[in-house]
Amino acid sequence: MSVLQILTAPARFELIVKKSRFLAHAVAIDGADQVPAFLASVHAADASHHCWAYRIGGLYRSSDDGEPAGTAGRPILAAIDGQHCDRVIVVVARWFGGIKLGAGGLVRAYGGAACECLRGAARTPLIAFAHVVIAAGFEHVGTVHQLIAQFGASKRTESSTEVGLHFDIELPLDRVQALQNALRDATRGQARTVEVSE
Repeated sequence: MSVLQILTAPARFELIVKKSRFLAHAVAIDGADQVPAFLASVHAADASHHCWAYRIGGLYRSSDDGEPAGTAGRPILAAIDGQHCDRVIVVVARWFGGIKLGAGGLVRAYGGAACECLRGAARTPLIAFAHVVIAAGFEHVGTVHQLIAQFGASKRTESSTEVGLHFDIELPLDRVQALQNALRDATRGQARTVEVSE
């Protein structure tokens, strides 16, 4: 399975097919609430259609914007998935050139424009992070601080309890098990993770 990637900068790609112009725009998004603003920002009044798709983890949506059903939005979404992108929206605007492309031609044009736009985009691997709460007695506070630094975690909060401290930290999900093992070994099981969430 390929590593999912996110865009680090907006991207665009232009394609001409039988005198029709297709202009793809792609940008990273964190939530569906950002979709309307991006659609408005790339809307061209003289374009015939603005077809789009987005994926944010398991959440996805697409629109054919008046093109025949399944000929634009789904191919754009397929391009997003094919390029292993996440947290992204792609909008492809079309200016009709007077020659009908047929369903297959539309699928190839919309999907191709989206694919090339993403292929040329600046991207970085999507790293899943976990929030971890560590409970440690006062005698292990120094050890916990060392392990937080060693595993590249960032401390969000630190709170006192009657017997020690709780550390709320964030670190890459794939490092959680190793941190738990190191914590157990360094404190003989006395400091432990009490909560792990993504």
